[in-house]
Amino acid sequence: MTDQELVKKALAMHQFSYVPYSGFPVGAALLTQEGRVFTGCNVENAAYGSTICAERTAIVKAVSEGCREGWEAIAIAGKGEDFCWPCGACRQMLYEFAPDLRVLAARGDGQYIALRLSELLPHGFGPKSLE
Repeated sequence: MTDQELVKKALAMHQFSYVPYSGFPVGAALLTQEGRVFTGCNVENAAYGSTICAERTAIVKAVSEGCREGWEAIAIAGKGEDFCWPCGACRQMLYEFAPDLRVLAARGDGQYIALRLSELLPHGFGPKSLE
């Protein structure tokens, strides 16, 4: 799967976002080395702290289906003109399973920037930190 195809899958998830408070839909698509794709969208809640980001939705879907390793890339797509980067909580969740994951931060028009998670979260705290 190409990066552009992965971004398109993330953009397609906007239709499922539940965003009555921010009005800002975000979609995510997590690609594994085996070619599996786990998608997610943001789901807001009146108790704002209970809101879940698109990336964490995709992560939880992957883990709940037994996929905890072999993650290759994640595309995160907002609807606006700015590139949609993962928040700190999402960076930490991604780091737990794939410290060097490729992160594709996309805009609403499908343009994206690719960086490694290790660049977005240098000196991250993960399972090896507890050894």
